[in-house]
Order: sequence, then structure tokens, then C-alpha cells
Amino acid sequence: MGRILVIDQGTTGSRAIIFDEHGERLFMEYKEFRQIYPKPGWVEHDPMEIWDVTLDVTKRVLANANMSGKDISAIGITNQRETTTLWDKNTGKPLYNSIVWACRRTTDICQDLISKGYNEIFNKKTGLIIDPVYSATKIRWIMDNVDGVKEKVDRDEVLFGTIDSWLLWNLTGGNVHATDFSNASRTMLFNVKDIKWDEELLKIMDIPANMLPEVKPSVGLFGYTDKKLFGKEIPITGIAGDQQAALFGQTCFEEGDTKNTYGTSCVPLMFTGTKPVFTDKGLLTLAWGYNNEVKYSMGASIFTAGSAIQWLRDNLNLISSSSETEELAKSVEDNAGVYFVPAFTGLGAPHWDMYARGMIIGLTSNATKAHLVRATLESLAYQTRDLLDEIESKSAIKLKCLKVDGGAAKNNFLMQFQADILNCPVIRPKDIETTSLGAAYMAGLGIGIWKDENEIKQLWKIDKEFYPSMQKDKREELYSNWKHAVEHARGWLKK
Repeated sequence: MGRILVIDQGTTGSRAIIFDEHGERLFMEYKEFRQIYPKPGWVEHDPMEIWDVTLDVTKRVLANANMSGKDISAIGITNQRETTTLWDKNTGKPLYNSIVWACRRTTDICQDLISKGYNEIFNKKTGLIIDPVYSATKIRWIMDNVDGVKEKVDRDEVLFGTIDSWLLWNLTGGNVHATDFSNASRTMLFNVKDIKWDEELLKIMDIPANMLPEVKPSVGLFGYTDKKLFGKEIPITGIAGDQQAALFGQTCFEEGDTKNTYGTSCVPLMFTGTKPVFTDKGLLTLAWGYNNEVKYSMGASIFTAGSAIQWLRDNLNLISSSSETEELAKSVEDNAGVYFVPAFTGLGAPHWDMYARGMIIGLTSNATKAHLVRATLESLAYQTRDLLDEIESKSAIKLKCLKVDGGAAKNNFLMQFQADILNCPVIRPKDIETTSLGAAYMAGLGIGIWKDENEIKQLWKIDKEFYPSMQKDKREELYSNWKHAVEHARGWLKK
């Protein structure tokens, strides 16, 4: 009887979940942590708070399950990607707050790299484009702006890691400094063809290789937990960034299989197998490493999705909970011509406009809060189509259906509208928290609970399917208006 403990470390909180050998979640604990906003567009987390919260939920879920470390076969980790932490290798103490993936403080560094003609070099090696979301410029910012860090780096006293590496370091008592293929591919420093840290890119960024983690396949042994934590050395046998873990959890193992996670951001990903598809929009990312093979995917982050719904709740007080949005959206016949481009921190893929900002357009005196709520939900579907149209075009792979997960996937209005705007079926599984499920699958494969991907596919179950019912003319009119709205929001900060 195998029990898998999954640590799902997200942008707003940490979960700990215990799964059984059937891929069923048995127990779960969750706790939020602080979001730190030193300046507009800047986002930080306290890495010690992340570790403390993560350890707390992990110990609580074991206690609630009446289990100890001896009852756990393996641990899987999935994490918010690109978020960057530097710590002292001797003391284990962070040298600065973690700079979160959504932080835009390195816009000027990125613009400088682009003006020097480096975008093509980074794109050809990493599959990405130069943008503040990735880790490389965040590392550079900390080295340049935090007192004493550059000197410590020069003395080889500093380690860098995305959040998976930070958790792995702490879980193993400082014995393992490593990451997996999927997280490494989001740093803007990892060569996705040669599968290694790229010396030329490190030289351009002036980042020494000795501060970087060892890169390992996503499925396999990373190390063992410190015995003092759980009373037993538990093997850690699966790690993946949250979006790649969700792709794995949706059992997207065949070319063209596609998922979209509706979380703080939206991240559509299409599995492309062993073939990397490079584009000038930066849509290539490693999916995972498993069974001596590297697998690729196409997709990127739509920066503002679920966070736009939170904004309606917390900043405008239009709703008291996200669950209200479905009935409000259904209470009106249409969006009354209202479009909301939620570019709070710029536009992500495929637009990649760091100077765009949020905009509500098409308002008349007939507009109500229900129309604004509806426009907010519709914006998630439009942005998803923007990216999937680009992926289809560049990969020459036709979208057959879209598997959905994340909190907003529970919203039936949004899922139906998504099917209508994409003109393809949308499939919602019974377990919509597929990020943690994917980490469980990986850890289970890594420890031998399941033998292969085919066995895992038998575990995945459908909850509801949504089929397109909108007329073509209506669909294209709505989408054309959306694209017109996006053009107005682009370049807002450029005077």
C-alpha cells in the first residue's frame, strides 16, 4: 500500500496532500502566506515564511491522517515557477526576499539586453524570449542591488534556486542543491537542446555556474528528507514546476494533448513529445525528464487570470467570493459591449508587452457590475485563445480538445464560454487540482508504485465535458472586439 506525500507550493500558499496508490487524495492541508509589494509592479515572498508554512502544512496533514514518515513511500514537489531565491550556502539563510515570477522590477535589465541584440541568442538556446518573468534577470537584480551579495557570490558562498530547490535544500537538511528539467527551463539560463546550463548565457548575465543547482530528470531520486523532520528519511522522487506537473496530472502524454490551468495566472500547455518547437514568441518549454527521455511542450503564462477575479473581490468589492461570478455572469444576456483587458503587470504570451496595463473599455450607462464580472470571466477565455491560436500556428498541431484544471475550472459559465470561443470541446476531470496530482504521479513512478504512463492514464477520470454551441459569426465578432481592446491596452506606459 503506497502513500505519496505531495508538497504543492503555490504563489499564494502551500498545500500538503496525501495520495493513495489509486491517485486518490486522502488528506489535505493548506495555508496562505504574505504577499509583499514594496513598489508598484514589485512582488516578493519571504522564503523563510514559505519554508515554515510548507513544513507546517506537511506536519499537519500527517497528524490529521494519523500517519508518520514511516507511512509515506515517497514525496513529490511541485512549485510556483521562476520565483527566485538566493541564500547563503553556509548558513542556509536567504540573502533577500524571493522575487516572485509576477514581479516586473527587472524590466529595465530586460530592455537593456534586448537593445544589445541578445534576444535571438536567448531564444535559440532556451526557447524563451527575454522577459522579467524568468529567473535570470531576478538573480542579476539581487546581485546588483542587495548589499554584500555580489561579494558573497565572488567568494562562492551563494546558492540560487527556484522554490523547488529551496524546499529540497531545506527538506534534505542542506544536503541536496538540485532542480529538475522543467524548472531549470524557466530560468532563461538553461539550454533546452543540450540539456545543461548554458555557458554563453551565464557569461552574458555575469552569473557564475557554481551558484546554480544540479539539474536532474523530473522523475527519479533527488534525495532523502532529514530524519529529524518526519522521523524517517523519506525519498523525494518527483519534482516539476506547477504547469508541467498539471500537464502530467492531466495525462497529456500524446502529441497535441493540451491543458489549461486557471489559477492566479492562466497557463495553457500543449505536449509536443520529443520534438522542441522554437518560436520567436518564446513558447517552448521543457515538459519533463523521465525514463531517459526529455519531453517538450509549448505554452506560456497569461499573467492575470484568477487574480483578476480576486481584484473584483478585494479591490472593487463587487463580489464577496469567486463562486458568485458564475450566477452574475449568467444573469445578463451578454457582455453589453464591455471588454476587460486585465494587464495589471503587462501582457504575457503571445503579446509579451511589458508596457501594457489593464483596461476596461466599451462602457455605457447600461453597464452593470454583472457585465463587468462577465467581461472578467470572458477575458480568461479570450486570452487562452490568443495563446492557443499561436501554438497551433507555430506547431502545425491541431487542438483536439482542452483539458482544464485549477480553481476557476469549476465555473460552468467560463468553461462553456471557453468551448465556444475555441470551438472545441473542454474537458474537466473529477480532480481539478491536477498540479498536485501530477507531482503524485511523478513521485509514484519514481518509487515504483506505478510502472508506466499507461497505468497512470487509467487513473484519470472525467467530471464534465463542454461542447461549443455558439454560432461562428458571433464567436468571431466577440473575438475580433477582444483583439481590438487589446490593441488599446498595449504600450500604455510608453509615452
